[in-house]
Amino acid sequence: MGVPQASLAAVMVFVVTVLGAVFAPGAQAATARAARAVRPSVAELRHCHADGQNPVVCVDLSAQRMWVMKGKAVVFAPVTVRTGRRGHVTRTGKFRIYWRHLHHWSTEYNSPMPYSQFFSGGEALHAIFGNIHRGPGSYGCVNLTLHDAARLWSVTRKGTAVEVWGRKPGT
Repeated sequence: MGVPQASLAAVMVFVVTVLGAVFAPGAQAATARAARAVRPSVAELRHCHADGQNPVVCVDLSAQRMWVMKGKAVVFAPVTVRTGRRGHVTRTGKFRIYWRHLHHWSTEYNSPMPYSQFFSGGEALHAIFGNIHRGPGSYGCVNLTLHDAARLWSVTRKGTAVEVWGRKPGT
């Protein structure tokens, strides 16, 4: 006589749960910490105003983080960004993406700007090749990793709102 599959599955779930509790007691706490890390704080949410219809790109200069809201939902989890350096601070305010260029090249700085989404004059959300944690900052743009900029590209469109607030530490 064989054991019914449903009973075997239930036993396996129990065994895996018990082994997880015994051998990884900190896993649940680590998961809770990770969940908090990918959610904007209550204070950050006060600055970004999204209606239920359209996404809003939220840029917190003080925390050097960016995410996208749609209504009360976070549709693009917070990621680390690099913004304007001293003397070239990123402008604050409410803007709209007015031009997108997938393979943009800055003639002013002779530099690639992949996944460029311009929102204020020459300032754009765009990827950089290299480490966003190195260097003093951009010339006013919001720099993202290549991976994050590619993901953001699929969430935004021309006309998407961009809200920028705060002040980058050291500027």
